[in-house]
Amino acid sequence: MVLDTEIAEYQKMEKELQTILLQKYQIEMQLNEIGMALEEIEKVDEKAEIYRAIGSILIRTTVEKARDDLKGRKALLDARIKTLSQQEEKLRASLSRLTKKLQEELKHEGG
Repeated sequence: MVLDTEIAEYQKMEKELQTILLQKYQIEMQLNEIGMALEEIEKVDEKAEIYRAIGSILIRTTVEKARDDLKGRKALLDARIKTLSQQEEKLRASLSRLTKKLQEELKHEGG
């Protein structure tokens, strides 16, 4: 019974890890897009008219506001990546400990 509970816990933790990794990947993709947008904004004249997408519409904005918005979003996503990385690290350590424990229990059960 204890072994079944531990196996279920292991599977739950593996699923959590996959969710964290997927979230990190999605955020990394967003950070990549923001990085490309920031590079392009640096090439634009400060007085140029630019537009930003909000849902399915485009809104006129200034280069400065667009840059500030992108930098703000980047900072939030960087913080989220850091949090997810910490969660991933803790989860991987827990999975490692549980794996060793399960291997020992299975060795004793089989032997």
